[in-house]
This record gives sequence, C-alpha cells and structure tokens, in this order.
Amino acid sequence: MSALESGPRLLVFGAVHGNETCGTTAIHRALADCRSGRLAIRRGSVTFVPVANPKAFRQRTREGERNLNRDLRERDVPVDYEDRIGNRLCALMRDHDILLDLHSFHSKGEPFVFLGPQNNDGTLEPFRHADAEGSFAAILGPSIVIHGWLENYARFLEVRANHGYTRGPVSQGRGTTEYMRAVGGFGVTVECGTHDEPKSIDVAYAAIVNALSHLGLVDRLRPARAVQNTIQIVDVLLCISRGDALAGDWKNGEPVAMGQVIARRANGTLLKAPRDGFIIFPNSNPTQGDKLCYFGVSSDRRL
Repeated sequence: MSALESGPRLLVFGAVHGNETCGTTAIHRALADCRSGRLAIRRGSVTFVPVANPKAFRQRTREGERNLNRDLRERDVPVDYEDRIGNRLCALMRDHDILLDLHSFHSKGEPFVFLGPQNNDGTLEPFRHADAEGSFAAILGPSIVIHGWLENYARFLEVRANHGYTRGPVSQGRGTTEYMRAVGGFGVTVECGTHDEPKSIDVAYAAIVNALSHLGLVDRLRPARAVQNTIQIVDVLLCISRGDALAGDWKNGEPVAMGQVIARRANGTLLKAPRDGFIIFPNSNPTQGDKLCYFGVSSDRRL
C-alpha cells in the first residue's frame, strides 16, 4: 500500500516460522483496517507479508524443510524450499527501508523486541542505523528489548566446538533482520508472546499500528516509549550430556540472582548465575549440543 506523499518504506512479515501465527492474524486485521480507512496510509508505503513461509504454515510446523530464519541470503542455485522462499524475501527487503518481523515463542515469558548491534565497522555485523533502529524498537509496545543475538550465536558455536561438536558457520545465526541491516536498512523482531496465547495477536497488531504511527505513514499520535528494561545477551549454557536440565520452570526474561542455580548437569554439577542477570530462551527439552538457555545482563544501552 502506497501513498502519494513520499515517506519510509515499511515491510511487515508474519509466519517466518509456520507455527508462529500471531503475526499472520494481526496483519490480516491491519489489512482490513487499511481497506476500511481506519488505518489510512498518508505517506510512504507498507508491504504486508502475512505468511512468509507458506509450506511451514500449511504444515503448522516451525520449518518447511529447514529454518528459514537461519543463513538467510540470496542464492544463485537454491537447493531447498527455504532457499527459494528466501530469495523472494531478500528481494523484498532490498526494496524497503525498515522491517518489522512478527514472531512468537514456545516457552513462557513476556513479549520482547530483538534489537541489532550498536553502530560499528566490524566484520560480524557492520551497521550504521543503530539510533533509528533503537528508537523504533522502543515504541513498538513490549517493555523488554534484548540485544546481542549474533555475537552470542557465535559464542554458542564456539562453546559447542570446545565440547567436540563440528563448528558451524556464524551465518547460521543470520536471519531476516540481519539481512535487512546488511542491505542498508534496519529492522527488528518482535517476539509477541507464547504461540497459542490470544494476547500475542494483540501485541503483534499494536506493534504494526505503533510502527506505522512512529514512521509517520498514518496520521496518528506518535506512540510513547514503551521499553523499560534493556537486556544484553552475554553467554550461553550448553547441554553437553543426556540428563543436563534447567533447574526450574524458567520464563524467558526472568531475573536471576548471582549464585542462583540455573541448571544441573547429569553428573550433579550445579550451574549458577555468575552475576545478577536474566534467563533468555530457556529450553526445557534440550538435546545434546543444544542450548539450555542464554544468559543476559542489564544493558547500559540507551534507546
């Protein structure tokens, strides 16, 4: 949907993972509002993709043939379904300025926004729109913003390699928002809540409306800053033996005190928090070589 007046080009994805449908439902609600005039696009443009991964969506599974949100890039010779879909999504991202990618998660926890790195000229994820991306993330609705994903995916690969697993490429950690940054734009992922929680749809819809308002695509009051807690992922706990498990029913983003037991090894060794922090992406059913959880700390980053 495009307006006559110039403005930002926003792209909104739902169902990059086929079992994460809150974004799909929210996008259809937003489309209905646009068609009725309740959301009138006055400047710039917005492109909605309710179902980014049709095969996985039809199957009601996270993946079609593999995780679409890993190693996402344009491929001259696509070899699987996600390669072919990925080429189409990458072409769309090249034609837009900003990405809003709507997801959900299987564990318990509060909605949050995944943010990219600070401005940098490094080799892992060079970036130059950190201020604009941070301001965007801060108004989408969730009170929690998390950053440090790609650096700690690289850390995850290093820890696995130290325990004898084949080291995979760090490109496996690059998904939609990483690609969007790589082609000159910026974008965030909103994890809207638990997969089947009806409130996750409302979180996704509010993120869409807030994005349109913040960017000036619609004539609405600019949304207020919603973020209250910014967390940086700094480490990962790995499942190295059958029987390694989290010590308790952790929620994503749950605070943990220094010295508190996070997990137990199969041999009885206790894994304790090295300092006050947060549990990120707890995995209640890990396999060997998978993460038990990531560990985050309060960030001094200002959005």
